[in-house]
Amino acid sequence: MRIAGWEPLNYSMWFEKKVLKLGRDVMQNHLLQILCLVAMEKPVTTSAEDIRDEKVKVLRSMKELMLEDVVLGQYVGNPKLEGDGKEGYLDDPTVPKDSVTPTYAMATCFINNERWDGIPFFLRCGKALNERKAEVRIQFKDVPGDIFNEECKRNELVIRVQPGEAVYLKFMNKRPGNITSFSLEETELDLSYNSRYKDLIMPDAYERLILDVFCGSQMHFVRSDELSEAWRIFTPLLHKIEKEKVNPVPYEYGSRGPVEADELCRRHGFKFYGTYKWTKPSHM
Repeated sequence: MRIAGWEPLNYSMWFEKKVLKLGRDVMQNHLLQILCLVAMEKPVTTSAEDIRDEKVKVLRSMKELMLEDVVLGQYVGNPKLEGDGKEGYLDDPTVPKDSVTPTYAMATCFINNERWDGIPFFLRCGKALNERKAEVRIQFKDVPGDIFNEECKRNELVIRVQPGEAVYLKFMNKRPGNITSFSLEETELDLSYNSRYKDLIMPDAYERLILDVFCGSQMHFVRSDELSEAWRIFTPLLHKIEKEKVNPVPYEYGSRGPVEADELCRRHGFKFYGTYKWTKPSHM
C-alpha cells in the first residue's frame, strides 16, 4: 500500500527554517493519519472516541522507524525544463550550499497485527515533483496460475484525496470488439466526486476542521495518546537523521523522486508499471 503527498513546487526558505519539515509535519502528521484511517478495524460506532480508539491500536502495532526503512532526497536542476526547473535546491541563494535538508522522503512501515502482517505501507512525500496529488494506492497481489503470458498487471484500488476527490479501481480488461485475438488493456471503474455529486459543495480540509470546532466534533482531531504513539514511531529516526546529517540522494526537478525510492518499493514487492495514468473526466 502506498500513501503519497506530492507537490510540484518547492519553498526553499520554508524547508530551511523548518528542519526536516517533511518528516515532522507532512509524513508524521498527514500521511500517518491517512494510514490509520485505511488500516484501522471497523469501530464500534461512528463516534469520535471509537474511531480514535481504532487509530491508536494501529499505531501501537507499529515499530519505531529505522534509517534503513527510509529514503531521503533533495532535488537538483533539470536541464530539460524552463525557469525554476533548471535550478536545484542548493542553487537557491537563500539555501546554505552545504544544506542536507531533504525535499523528499519515503518511509516503509509495517503494522504487526493479524490483518496486515508482512504488508508494507509506503509513506511518500516531496516537493518539486512531477505532479500535485495526495492519494492512497492499494495494490493487490498477483493471481496464481497466470494464463495471459504475463500480460496482466496488478489491480489497484486508488483513493484520490486531492486534487479532484475520487475513488477508482484500476484493473485489466479484455479489449472489446476484437474477435480474432484476446488482448488485454488497463482501464478503471471511476467514481469522481465532482462528477457524481454535481450539486454538492465539497469543503476543503480546513473548512471541515473549522466547522467541526463550531459543532463540537472531535472526529477529525488527534487525541493525546494518538499523538504520543505517532511521535514514538518517528522521533528516534528524526533525531538520528539530524545527528548524523544524513546526505539526501539527488533527484531531478519535475521527476517522480529518487530512483532509490522505487527500488526500495520493489524490494518489498510493490510493482510500478508506469503504463497507465488516471485521467480526470473532462467535464470536471
